[in-house]
Amino acid sequence: MSKKTLKVNGLGQCSLDHLALTNNFPSEDTKPEALCLKDEGGGPVATALVALSRLGVSTSFFGVTGDDEAGIKIKKGLKAEGVSIKGIITRRNSSSQSAHIIVSKKSGTRTVLWRRPTGEPLKATEVTKSVVRDCKLLMLDGLMEEASIKAARLAKEKLVEVLLDLGRMRKSSRTLIKLSDHVIASERVIPKLGKNPGAVLENLKNINPELKSIVITRGKKGSIALTPSGLVEQDAFKVDVVDTTGAGDVFHAGIAYGVLRNWPIEKTLRFSSAIAALKCSELGGRSAIPTLRKTLAFMRQR
Repeated sequence: MSKKTLKVNGLGQCSLDHLALTNNFPSEDTKPEALCLKDEGGGPVATALVALSRLGVSTSFFGVTGDDEAGIKIKKGLKAEGVSIKGIITRRNSSSQSAHIIVSKKSGTRTVLWRRPTGEPLKATEVTKSVVRDCKLLMLDGLMEEASIKAARLAKEKLVEVLLDLGRMRKSSRTLIKLSDHVIASERVIPKLGKNPGAVLENLKNINPELKSIVITRGKKGSIALTPSGLVEQDAFKVDVVDTTGAGDVFHAGIAYGVLRNWPIEKTLRFSSAIAALKCSELGGRSAIPTLRKTLAFMRQR
């Protein structure tokens, strides 16, 4: 299947991340030397589209930046990865979203200090049919709520499947779940939707019985999906973890790729876990995202 036959569009948040790798997380009022400093683009859907581009999928991003230097770098980074940026609106006299991420080499965990953009979020009136043009799948993170709902409704009209990154429950989340075909939820939704992953999966299915894929990501504990025959669990692959930034976003790209290829959920979960694990082997949410060949080779070795 060629690159031109696979197309994914995404609408959501984008950011410029400033990452610092340290031996240990710094204590208050100290000045530790960084082992590595790196700037690169971030954001849930934006990073997922970069991963899909590396897998050979044609991608387009829809979102908002400011007219500052960070906005220029965000767009340049996406374009360099083959992601179309024609859907990005630049807000005048405003700052783009940015984040400072401190990564502990010892644990591989990170702490994110972020600043929201000063410009207005994408408006529903700014979302046109171009958001679903020529694509098979639309990815949403639901962070710009009105725009996300408008995009999901346009997708339904054009019979384009919708994949929702449900990082946490928001005011519009139930509406978006009802408009989606695939939901990948973070374990952070467990207190809102159920006492355990199994209960959350069942409750998501109750919100939208037509969902084709329902998955919960659980970090180093792996992932779990609800299928007609019951629960399917996938352990996380063990690697030397350097940085978990963007791991969930890359996992979502793996799910999207499996949807595009009509893979069974078991194969899709294994592939998603593999590509996310490989990403964690280097600093940055995008630097270590592997190609399709590298991901499949990794899976064969395991």
